[in-house]
Amino acid sequence: MRQVAIYGKGGIGKSTTTQNLNAGLAEMGKKIMIVGCDPKADSTRLILGGLAQQTVLDTLREEGEDIDLELVLKPGYGGIRCVESGGPEPGVGCAGRGIITSINLLERLGAYESDLDYVFYDVLGDVVCGGFAMPIREGKAQEIYIVCSGEMMALYAANNIAKGIQKYAKTGGVRLGGLICNSRNVDGEAELVEAVAKELGTRMIHFVPRDNAVQRAEINRKTVIEYSPDENQADEYRELARKIETNDMFVIPTPLTQDRLEAILMEHGLMDL
Repeated sequence: MRQVAIYGKGGIGKSTTTQNLNAGLAEMGKKIMIVGCDPKADSTRLILGGLAQQTVLDTLREEGEDIDLELVLKPGYGGIRCVESGGPEPGVGCAGRGIITSINLLERLGAYESDLDYVFYDVLGDVVCGGFAMPIREGKAQEIYIVCSGEMMALYAANNIAKGIQKYAKTGGVRLGGLICNSRNVDGEAELVEAVAKELGTRMIHFVPRDNAVQRAEINRKTVIEYSPDENQADEYRELARKIETNDMFVIPTPLTQDRLEAILMEHGLMDL
């Protein structure tokens, strides 16, 4: 079983990328569980066809500790098993703790079955919060992929996440599997992301072009592979799935200094200092 965490700046398209990637893996016959680690509980919406998934934390609040796995785990497209950790009531508590509670409960209820090929953790933001760093810190995820773009703040976040991976690489055994560029049509975007990846000691594992097919599928509450299987964009996600499946390059990253990151951004015309 490969346990994979997807990180990246908020709003970069982690959940969309993860769900479309998982649809591609499911199409290959892989058995998958997605654990949504975002209080918005939107990590499985496209796989479940828009169903508002009952979150682990909401279920625990309503039912108590003695619950059945079926209450919090729902099958979706391609048999993908979907769980949403959820979060605390607004303004109360730490959302990151929902991840810890959720994973511990799933382990106790036997969700990590031996027939699973993959468990994916779709994680909010970067790893500055200990709760959100939990899949890395506790060694739950062995592989990390960072979704980014050629935008300045997305690459700042990617570098911060690399620092978190480096910090826990020895104790948790986690490794960086690469950067996934979710394109925003920035000039020279692929070259910039490749340059940052090289400095980190990894690679851009795939460049996902920007395409309105993604928005059309999302409006219809589906992944591109399910909604428009013949679209070029569906093939992009299939190719990403193939690259993840066959990836054998896992590294302890070497994060950039702030000065070096800004120098690369300047070389590619993103900063005018």
